[in-house]
Amino acid sequence: MNKKIMTKDVENLFKAVLCLKDIKECYAFFEDICTINELLSLSQRFEVARMLREKKTYLEIAQKTGASTATISRVNRSLNYGNDGYDLVFGRLTDVNKNE
Repeated sequence: MNKKIMTKDVENLFKAVLCLKDIKECYAFFEDICTINELLSLSQRFEVARMLREKKTYLEIAQKTGASTATISRVNRSLNYGNDGYDLVFGRLTDVNKNE
């Protein structure tokens, strides 16, 4: 993990996110803490990561999400050389979807 982000403030933010109980609470919190553009950018990156994991091409991803090739490349680099955070979440989402 990147030691530059390992601060008490970041830890407090993560604790706040972990205490949210449902989607409605997430909307309320994230609408307060993020600008609309920040939230849309985060969700776009998450969708790009999902599509990359599905082996979609950069062109397909750019057309569907509107993400630039630079953004797609950054997300791809995180998927391949990051801390496996995307894979952790995707695995858990798969488990949640199976149980619904």
